[in-house]
Amino acid sequence: MAATGRQQGSDRTARPSPPSTGADGSPRAGLRKRLRVEGYPAIALCGIVIGGILSILSLTGPADAVWAATVAVMLLPLSWTVARTLMAGDLGVDLIALMAMAGALALGEYLAGAVIALMLAGGNALEAFASARARRELTALVERAPRLARRRTDHGWEEIRVEEVDVGEVLLVRPGEVLPTDGVVVGERAVIDESSLTGEPLPATYASGHLVASGTANAGDAFELRATRRADDSAYAALVRLVREAEERRAPFVRMADRYAAFFLPLTIGIAAGAWALSGDSVRALAVLVVATPCPLILAAPIAFVAGLSRAARVGVIVKGGAAIEGLGAARTVLLDKTGTLTLGIPAVDRVVAFPGISRDELLRLAASLDQISSHVLARAIVRQASGEGLALVRPVEVSEAPGQGVEGVVEGRRVVVGSVAWLKQRDVAFSHEQALPSALDGSAVVLVGLDGRLAGTLLMGDRVRSDARELVQRLRAIGLRHIALLSGDRAETAQIVGEGLDMDRVYSEQSPEDKLAIVRRMREDPRLAPVVMVGDGINDAPALAMADVGIAMAGGGATVSSETADAVITVDSIARVADAVAIGRRTVAIARQSVLGGIGLSICGMALAAVGWLAPIEGAIVQEAIDVAVILNALRARRPGG
Repeated sequence: MAATGRQQGSDRTARPSPPSTGADGSPRAGLRKRLRVEGYPAIALCGIVIGGILSILSLTGPADAVWAATVAVMLLPLSWTVARTLMAGDLGVDLIALMAMAGALALGEYLAGAVIALMLAGGNALEAFASARARRELTALVERAPRLARRRTDHGWEEIRVEEVDVGEVLLVRPGEVLPTDGVVVGERAVIDESSLTGEPLPATYASGHLVASGTANAGDAFELRATRRADDSAYAALVRLVREAEERRAPFVRMADRYAAFFLPLTIGIAAGAWALSGDSVRALAVLVVATPCPLILAAPIAFVAGLSRAARVGVIVKGGAAIEGLGAARTVLLDKTGTLTLGIPAVDRVVAFPGISRDELLRLAASLDQISSHVLARAIVRQASGEGLALVRPVEVSEAPGQGVEGVVEGRRVVVGSVAWLKQRDVAFSHEQALPSALDGSAVVLVGLDGRLAGTLLMGDRVRSDARELVQRLRAIGLRHIALLSGDRAETAQIVGEGLDMDRVYSEQSPEDKLAIVRRMREDPRLAPVVMVGDGINDAPALAMADVGIAMAGGGATVSSETADAVITVDSIARVADAVAIGRRTVAIARQSVLGGIGLSICGMALAAVGWLAPIEGAIVQEAIDVAVILNALRARRPGG
């Protein structure tokens, strides 16, 4: 694949690509595979052309001999393929092609047999090309993985393999290069192209100290990166592992297509035998077999699924194979975890309650100024809120902190105490119980702020719902989901507020991992609610994700245990991608089924025409080739955005 302009810098540092390999990993096996895909169509076409030239020169005998030899050459690998299929217990439609080619040799229809050989080889080549096109986004992720990095040493920069990068080392990322691992920006700023992971076309500018992800590309000047993870543990390495796992999965729908073939094969033999018996013309039976030779027809289903996997990858959803795509396409229920899934999973200031004598902004400014010295998660949220509002923070003095309880200090000559009820009591701050807990009924966490010995106000902390969560629920209903529920381990009050605010059908609160597992199992056993999709992000969600028909993990910040057990992983920080995944699954399954049934239906029509003598074997071969091309092109529609 040709590199884009943003990737060229990385390509210059990459090691040479290894030779193409086959199933056994050897270059020779890769050569054999290319010969099967590219060589056989050339052999069949040459045989037809040479025989045609001889026929034009009135050399009928030599022309027939060349066509017959072409059929015989193609029969050898086909016979071996069919034999292996039968030994495996499958009954594929390649058997029809074998019967048609053997029948053409037996009845002297050598040109028709050669055309069937070309159709078979060309169909396999077309299928390989179509699958490669559909898999382009998946393989692009793997190909972008950097192999080398530049590490700062006492003597300058040295080039090393990415596997040798250790946490804390400073790396140089040149223009156009892919970031080799996760890290923080060192220096003034970095301009990052995140399109390969998020789909966002515009580059983002990050200041010094900001965390940037591996797999993104440097779209600006060279900058230094301090590694926060080893390359093997980075978010992009986890993503590549997920992609490879996705490519190795085989779709159950392909087995469904095999079941279509199981009824199509006896139907074909029955029509061919009936045409021969009623007309006494064996050529009609051969024509029926020729029209019924849908070598790439059943391959339309896997092409559609690979195209669907590719389409999902383009919007930031790595789906681990066709089984998950089919489950998404049939889903009736979606269960959503709350913290980190429907919410951001980061504490934030929901409301500032200032008592008489101080303004809201002044209360927040004093509390944030003091909390600058604290590493507590709530303290960081308060500082983040005040900084985001542009409040001028000052440096506190005479600071003391009790970890997990609160902090006390002097800010601009005033004694400020920030923390829990117990902490303020310990620091002799006067307040009433009603003042301290104004939000006890809504489930918010409360941070008290004392000023010069009295309670000056409270900060109500909460986990904010994602901005696209409501859009998700609305889109799932529009798609046709029957049941959308919140499944959370949080308190009933908190979970109920989120569930009602998003118009959920039901809220399950205070659920342990075992409780979540039981709910998923119960819903899977209910035919009105199954199949079930479970969406989560934490380790406690992993059992439910594994139990669900389709588990979807939120892993925008890197892979966790949940992403390992899930069937699909959302690699961008957007819960709306769940609706995208379900919509892609529905469209992919519909296109796959349409391609298979449409191709079989057209073939049956052609078989009927051949049975009554309206199609000769050579004409039937041409008709079937057109049908095969049509269904494969239709299957590729799954790669494009749908309505």
